[in-house]
Amino acid sequence: MQSKDVAPEFAGLARFMEAGIPFNAMLGVHVDRLVRGECVLRIPWNDRLIGDPTRPAVHGGVISMLADTSGGAVCFSMLDNRDDRVSTVDLRVDYLRPGPSQDLLCRAKVIRMGNKVAVTRMEVFAHALPAAGEEGEPIATAQAVYNVVRRSE
Repeated sequence: MQSKDVAPEFAGLARFMEAGIPFNAMLGVHVDRLVRGECVLRIPWNDRLIGDPTRPAVHGGVISMLADTSGGAVCFSMLDNRDDRVSTVDLRVDYLRPGPSQDLLCRAKVIRMGNKVAVTRMEVFAHALPAAGEEGEPIATAQAVYNVVRRSE
């Protein structure tokens, strides 16, 4: 099990992202980092993630799911009321290279958090995130727009 860097106020959100969403639980999603405005999710490698058995390479849907889920989680980290909701409006994924047979990690950051719309940027890496200050070579990049519904209003 990976060590976690989860701010105490987001421990419940981290548990929900891992076990409260059945699809995430099926894929074994782990929250490696969750602080206000930044999130890192991991999907451990297993052979069921293969989309192209001739390489083998990770299925593109797994990569886009990880990007979207990370983007949604980082949006939730910006909300003060846990009854508020976010839903994906638009997701753009650029696949840069085949995903190798390794763990997948996605780092998500909030670019803009408005009252009704949020914009996030994500990078998906194989095996590990690059060291601090290094760019690394993502296998995919993504940007997403989320609808924000504030129940408190």
